[in-house]
Amino acid sequence: MITGQTENGLRYAVRKGGFSVGYCALSIRCGTRNEDGYHSGIAHFTEHTLFKGTAHKSAAVVNGYLDRLGGELNAFTTKEEIVLHATVLKEDLPKAAGLLFELATEATFPEKEIETEKGVVIDEIHSYKDCPADEVYDRFEEALYAGHALGRPILGTPTSVRRITSDELRRFVQENFTPDRMAFSMMADIDESLMEKEVHRIAAQHLGPVSGSGIPLENVLLRRTPPKQTWVPPSYVAEGGTVFKGDTGTLAEEMPKGLVPVETVHFDRTVDERNHEVNAVIGGAAPSLYGGQDRIAAVLLANILGGPASNSILNNVLRERNGWVYGVECGYTQYSDTGVMAISLGCDKDNLEKCFTAISKSIRELQDKPLSDRKLKAAKKQLLGQLAISSESGEAQCLSMGKSLLAFGRVASSDENKAAIEAVTSTDLQTLAQRIFSPDNLSRLIYL
Repeated sequence: MITGQTENGLRYAVRKGGFSVGYCALSIRCGTRNEDGYHSGIAHFTEHTLFKGTAHKSAAVVNGYLDRLGGELNAFTTKEEIVLHATVLKEDLPKAAGLLFELATEATFPEKEIETEKGVVIDEIHSYKDCPADEVYDRFEEALYAGHALGRPILGTPTSVRRITSDELRRFVQENFTPDRMAFSMMADIDESLMEKEVHRIAAQHLGPVSGSGIPLENVLLRRTPPKQTWVPPSYVAEGGTVFKGDTGTLAEEMPKGLVPVETVHFDRTVDERNHEVNAVIGGAAPSLYGGQDRIAAVLLANILGGPASNSILNNVLRERNGWVYGVECGYTQYSDTGVMAISLGCDKDNLEKCFTAISKSIRELQDKPLSDRKLKAAKKQLLGQLAISSESGEAQCLSMGKSLLAFGRVASSDENKAAIEAVTSTDLQTLAQRIFSPDNLSRLIYL
């Protein structure tokens, strides 16, 4: 892998891999949390409308540009990123990469196309009403981060979307789509030095000789503050009265300058939606993206408790053993200045309290007794296996490279990731379970 930075401030990573297919992604450090001064949902709406025409291509040409080559063009928005990505035959990779940069730097946002797309996005917002499992989690984060930018809905509201204008979209892009906020990743069975030269050529063509903000990336992303904690660990009282206090050690990976820990809101709410199935989310604050070894331990803890495998603790207890749920999961989401670990489930109303009781018992067992060496070793092997299998996806690797560049200015090797996972101890997991799932840290939202 080759990583570097172009003269105009764009970070990039290129990697040789795959066969006849190539992948590229342009990741922009700009999402829902960057909407101050704009209508809610503008980040997501920008992602949609970048495809509606550029200075050189109409919407029809953009949408068919890679299709006619047998390729795919796509994009997504999170609370902290907008990502454009493409999959094509490796010989067409320069065309795909050029198109991504053209969309990000030369989109025209024609009024007619904008008005048409508003209907599409508003329909997407309404469609969430038909999927309570998705809606309840979104509402959970909105309540958890109430009053903070991370509590905003990614899609916005029908009213806010209707008010977005072409001029507002252009202003949003001009302010946020600058080279110092971008990362480009590329993966194909092509010599890495050739891919690197192509990145420099395309960046010079579309981004110009200097950063759009005039600020070198190292001053924006890599500047660090003195070590600090990204979340405040509550106390936990175990059986027998032993009180565990969260440690106040420094972090292995510190937050970029200007970020401060996010305070979360504690709540326990039930909403009567008159659904046949009950959907519920239980969770609270967790280590941030810059949580160091705590972050790695949180990844392993979530996988043990409610990962995708059928042998995860909650899948085994709630579904396989008792048949109370169709599905249950424990998810861990990392943001720059906070994180959230949450258990999501759907079940019949008659089984809800039984599920809550079983979940509490399973968590208590993790809090009160460290995993045995045998179970810890098996859990690490399972996670490493899952990561290895997912890394076989060129698209997933390409997107992961871009995210790492935005967050850390570098891409960790598989050996580094493996070493970090292997370094997690049973005490790390026990302490983290005590902190995250302390009653003082937990919130709950139930959709009946």
